[in-house]
Amino acid sequence: MALSKVCDQVRAAPASPGGLVCNTVVSAFLQAILSLQSQHAGQPMHAVLGPLLRDHLPLYANINRATSDRSPAGFVAVARQAQAQGFTRFKIAPFDGLTPALCGSSQGQAIIHRGIDCLQALRDAMRREVLLMVDCHWRMDEARALSTLALLEPVGLHWFECPLAETHANWPALRRIRRAARQQGVLLAAAETQVGLSSFQAVFEEALYDLVMPDVKYCGGPWEMLRIAQQAHVHGVQFSPHNPSGPVCTWQSLQVALVAPECAMLEFQFAESDLYFSVNQGVDIDPHRGHLRQPGAGSSASLAVQRLDESLLAQHPYQRVPPGIEPQLNR
Repeated sequence: MALSKVCDQVRAAPASPGGLVCNTVVSAFLQAILSLQSQHAGQPMHAVLGPLLRDHLPLYANINRATSDRSPAGFVAVARQAQAQGFTRFKIAPFDGLTPALCGSSQGQAIIHRGIDCLQALRDAMRREVLLMVDCHWRMDEARALSTLALLEPVGLHWFECPLAETHANWPALRRIRRAARQQGVLLAAAETQVGLSSFQAVFEEALYDLVMPDVKYCGGPWEMLRIAQQAHVHGVQFSPHNPSGPVCTWQSLQVALVAPECAMLEFQFAESDLYFSVNQGVDIDPHRGHLRQPGAGSSASLAVQRLDESLLAQHPYQRVPPGIEPQLNR
């Protein structure tokens, strides 16, 4: 079968019995196909997807996992490191230990207020034009999402991400949270684990979010991410790929973002591991003053093929990751 036809035969399926794991395999397979098709055609990867609409993309630094000191001062210290490297956009997820069942209790309220203190400390330490985003990781109920949003108004958030699980039952609540956010000039962002254009189409038609963040490793690969971005544009919804992942997803997400009708910015994991750069070979994913740039058309660098240092990978075999908060979210 021709490489150009493979992506029409292999598609992610939101209702797959294999769930997110199966769709991750499909998405990874289609990322590999894009790389092979690029090499076969002698074209940059973005050229296989569509015409180039921009040659660089702003990044935001996700400093959450790099921050081991979870105090306000700890977040500020890591943000300062990122700022020194040219970043002017930052995201954190400071509500450690919170769950929807817990957030109405005194313990839950203490966690929320500690998270608010972290965001306020970041705003106090940063210029007003610096963008700050918060990821709630589906840890809240509607009442606490609304009250937290109100308490964060002095911070001047750019977006408020994933306050509630993205279930059908929560759609009315998400609309109410979106209205409250808009009154503050804040975007409601989500949809990182949604699979396939059909899932995102429901999000668009139900007017749930101001910004969607498909993840190339879940959503169905690069072609499906591009379709999602195109439909987001049609519906007046911003597009910003979710990308707290490794160098392969960063490079693939950049290729889609370069040809998408619009792309607000791309997520970049900051200072989590030196392996991020050392395992990557062949292409430049090193941020330059808070941006990633595509090598110029026609240059040898524009045809560079991403490779991974297999010997380095062999030194770091797969280790099972303990379950996260997801089983507690009634998703």
